[in-house]
Amino acid sequence: MNKNIYELLGLAVALSFILALKGLSAPKTARRGNLIGAAGATLATVVVFFAPLGEGKSHHNTILIIAAIAIGVLVGVPAARKIQMTQMPQLVALFNGVGGGAAALVATAEYLNLGDGASTAEVVATVFTVIVGCTSFSGSVVTFLKLQELMTTRPVVFPGGRFVIAATLAGVLGTGGWTISSGGNTPLLVMGGLALLFGVLFVLPVGGADVPIVISLLNAFTGLTVAASGYVLQSTLLIVAGTLVGASGTILTRKMAEAMGRSLFGTLFGAFTAKPQVATGEAEARSVKSGSPDDVAILLNYAQRVVIVPGFGLAVAQAQHTVRELADMLAAKGIDVAYGIHPVAGRMPGHMNVLLAEANVPYEQLVEMDEVNPTFPQTDVVLVVGANDVVNPAAKTTPGCPIYGMPILDVSEAGNVIFLKRSMRPGFAGIENELLYDAKTTLLFGDAKDSLTKVVNALKAL
Repeated sequence: MNKNIYELLGLAVALSFILALKGLSAPKTARRGNLIGAAGATLATVVVFFAPLGEGKSHHNTILIIAAIAIGVLVGVPAARKIQMTQMPQLVALFNGVGGGAAALVATAEYLNLGDGASTAEVVATVFTVIVGCTSFSGSVVTFLKLQELMTTRPVVFPGGRFVIAATLAGVLGTGGWTISSGGNTPLLVMGGLALLFGVLFVLPVGGADVPIVISLLNAFTGLTVAASGYVLQSTLLIVAGTLVGASGTILTRKMAEAMGRSLFGTLFGAFTAKPQVATGEAEARSVKSGSPDDVAILLNYAQRVVIVPGFGLAVAQAQHTVRELADMLAAKGIDVAYGIHPVAGRMPGHMNVLLAEANVPYEQLVEMDEVNPTFPQTDVVLVVGANDVVNPAAKTTPGCPIYGMPILDVSEAGNVIFLKRSMRPGFAGIENELLYDAKTTLLFGDAKDSLTKVVNALKAL
């Protein structure tokens, strides 16, 4: 392929990635942005086979590369299509980890191929790629295990944990300097092993609702490794793609940390200084007001404004279509209906937006936290479907609790609050929600989809 054509195609790919990120910034254009990004990634993969290599050079192992791509397609496509919406964050974590690990392996292979001919800049880029890529890989595996509940979702801390993490990081940086100064395979392998260990130790102290923030941070790490490996491979496409992922991941991480009302440092290492929460057993002796589907239907029928707050429980029950049916019925009765969306509701940014978009909920009904909060005093009924931590007043009233300082949806200011819950089990952060015991709160126990179906039927009968 002519070099000029190849560079123009590379420019088109870079432009498609930028347009994809722009599209993903809003729910209405997210699907289009995703398709543009996928098309750009496909073009980038194809044009590599026709890249001009210079005189006397040719592509090697083409059959093996195509076979590897085919295996990836055979594994990735079914996994992505069959994955449940509740498991999407775990899938993102795994894909992110694989990306970081792949970048580290490619950079290592190129380093071994260059041997003594590698320049200092190439060795530095390789060291950076291996360190950050291995950290991203092992850390992403731990986030997957936490979200999949294959291990505890709570922070894992141990005596002297901060010093162990610091010592491991010092070992990683020290072996990195050893690799740069002396070269050779042994220091590189030792450095990679220590980086894998650091990734595990880095993520273990993070728990609860903070895990998605770490996924976003590790995603930014992966982008940086891809950019650095692009330098080693002299690939402009990898540099552009990695830089975009790194920058967007960093911005998203900062926004998520702000939505949680804490610093990134506090998110990562707050477990070492947090005061232990002592269970008093008081909640077991307290009573709550539970209602029936008929009670909920009557409240909704005579309301003038209703706000629906979706959470992870909505995704678990796959009740998005039923809640949309309920909202349509209320709107047909002349009731003002909106969905209050918290930035970190669910297990990843935009989780609720994607879930409701699947049910074709009109985008204009999705109202972000800052816009919906001032309207709660004028709201007659708030229907909380599977959410807990994002409406928990403890974020404002209980210093030292895991979510203290996190901005929440102020549903307690509404006239009536209805919680759809399976049980009195706490939310992902593992703390009690005092709003459940408020006099204005009614609890409707059971599977969200089944409960909503009964409410819809009761509403039809009124």
